[in-house]
Amino acid sequence: MSEAIDWLPDGTPYSPRFSDRYHSENGGLDQARQVFFAGCGLPAAWADAAQWRILETGFGFGLNFLVTWAAWKADPARPRQLHFVSIEAYPVTQDDMRRAMPQDPTLRPLAEQLAAQFWGLLPGVHRLSFENGQVQLTLYIGDAQAQLRQQMPTVDSVYLDGFSPARNPEIWDAQTLKAVARCCRRGTRLASWTIARAVRDALAENGFEVKKVPGVPPKRDNLQALFNPRWEPRRRADAWSQPPELPPTDARRCIVIGGGIAGASAAFQLARRGWRVDVLDRAEAPAAGASGLPAGLFAPHVSPDDSLLSRLSRSGVRATLQQAQALLTPGQDWLHCGVLEHRVESGDGLIGLPREWQLEGANAAPAAARPHPGHDWSRPADGAQRALAGLDAGDAACWHAQAGWIRPAQLVRALLAQPGIRWNGQCHVAQLRREGLDWQLLDAQGALLGAAPLVVIAGGHGSDQLLPADWPLQRMRGQVSWGEQTDIADNALPPFPVNGKGSLVPNIPLGGPEADRGWFMGSTFERDIDILPPSAEDQATAHAANAQRLQALLPNKAAALAAAFTATPHLWAGVRLAAQDRLPLVGPVDPVHQPGLWTCTAMGARGITLALLCSELLAARLHDEPLPLDARLAQALSTQRLGA
Repeated sequence: MSEAIDWLPDGTPYSPRFSDRYHSENGGLDQARQVFFAGCGLPAAWADAAQWRILETGFGFGLNFLVTWAAWKADPARPRQLHFVSIEAYPVTQDDMRRAMPQDPTLRPLAEQLAAQFWGLLPGVHRLSFENGQVQLTLYIGDAQAQLRQQMPTVDSVYLDGFSPARNPEIWDAQTLKAVARCCRRGTRLASWTIARAVRDALAENGFEVKKVPGVPPKRDNLQALFNPRWEPRRRADAWSQPPELPPTDARRCIVIGGGIAGASAAFQLARRGWRVDVLDRAEAPAAGASGLPAGLFAPHVSPDDSLLSRLSRSGVRATLQQAQALLTPGQDWLHCGVLEHRVESGDGLIGLPREWQLEGANAAPAAARPHPGHDWSRPADGAQRALAGLDAGDAACWHAQAGWIRPAQLVRALLAQPGIRWNGQCHVAQLRREGLDWQLLDAQGALLGAAPLVVIAGGHGSDQLLPADWPLQRMRGQVSWGEQTDIADNALPPFPVNGKGSLVPNIPLGGPEADRGWFMGSTFERDIDILPPSAEDQATAHAANAQRLQALLPNKAAALAAAFTATPHLWAGVRLAAQDRLPLVGPVDPVHQPGLWTCTAMGARGITLALLCSELLAARLHDEPLPLDARLAQALSTQRLGA
């Protein structure tokens, strides 16, 4: 459940859990600006840096973040990337976040942007993106000590904040402060409003040089510290998380192999960080492979145990939403419309959601006093949604509020249009060769196509030819049936996409007159088949298979498309690449023997949902940034799981 908040007569938020106030607006602003921001030597410390990473131990209503963000915007010498990592065990609701917005005219518009993204904060890691990705807020929802020990981001500044040690001793105890120290590099500066002796002693024991400084009223003294241990700080030993040594900033050249959604996403993230990126693809134009799917879905996966894939997909959906909102035109290129999922294989009545997310009854109003954060993502479909899909009251179905349709090729083109990226078509990379500090890319005749110190293999099903032969990768052909909605009654199809064992995506603009709309039904999963185009016999089989899927997915609506299937609709086919465990591959191919060779591939059938997240993970690992998702999920995607 979301955190309960009381409001004092002066409008200050108050925590019943800790019997303590969060802050008043004026006092909070003074503390944020003078105790934390200035106390860490900012903005001078970050001047002209490529990135700056700040760790905060109590997010609350985000005032410290807002003040830091505003200072970053106002500073001409600001770093290219600002990473703000904050821990919060008990996040407030979006409504309470809006109620507590500061009135300061500089901070108010930033607070509105923050509140708009402040939803669905289940335990784990959430990446909120601002300023076209140059300001990244990473929220660790959960116990501070456990989150820090698991995530261990490298940081340049620390805001040691939270309710008082007397009210919330766990966030100030020796073990939590030890976990904070393990995130610091030599020279990291720390600031706090408390000068409690136990806090000072624990910081000193963990390598900080601690001093008391004049305080900000009503405090007489505040605390500042510098991480400068007598010993050499140790980073975590697991090799998968170690960042590589990068070329100097002015020599950062990269080649991305693949012009689909994975390759375009990787190029986008690297160009955003100052790399000059060449994208090489065998096709004449971008998105010529599986990313040329006319329309597809992004939606979270759900499971009763909230599995790894479920958590991963939520992070992916959030990343996809953020970029689609920034780069695409709603209603034309994509739509955040919600998706109904018909759980046709749900035999026990469960809809595939963790029990604590489920409301009482399929038609229950979501107006419980403090709904679970999972309700922002997925919940049982209500009666109206079921009726629009033609489902019966007893059918197992859930509604994914944070889901919708997208035209992947439009997203690919928008990503590749960003500054710093150059497209190179009709370049079939057949061989990679290391020459000095560069990788050379050669075609089948041995001609040089390009060279760079960093190469990212992100070519979809063509990637397997350049990756180790013993990696368990599989090609899968998918075929989608589609047609125009001209002769279909308006109420014959649901007004939203429906997912399940196959998916129906209706009401998609076809690029012609405004009234031209199409429906898309699929997709087949033909393992170990990569023949394109499919034969006439394969096409007929695919149409029949998709019609059968539609019958199971929407039995009371399938008749509306029966004639269209009988008349043989259009067919789209593409080939996808997947790993044996159906998880993407993100990371170095062989960091010891092949430095500078990375991959971001094997998205399988979830490229729309996962590609943007995976590319951000790749960029974060390269640059020693805070990861955009839980470290355990990142490790599950690592190439090292294959023995590389």
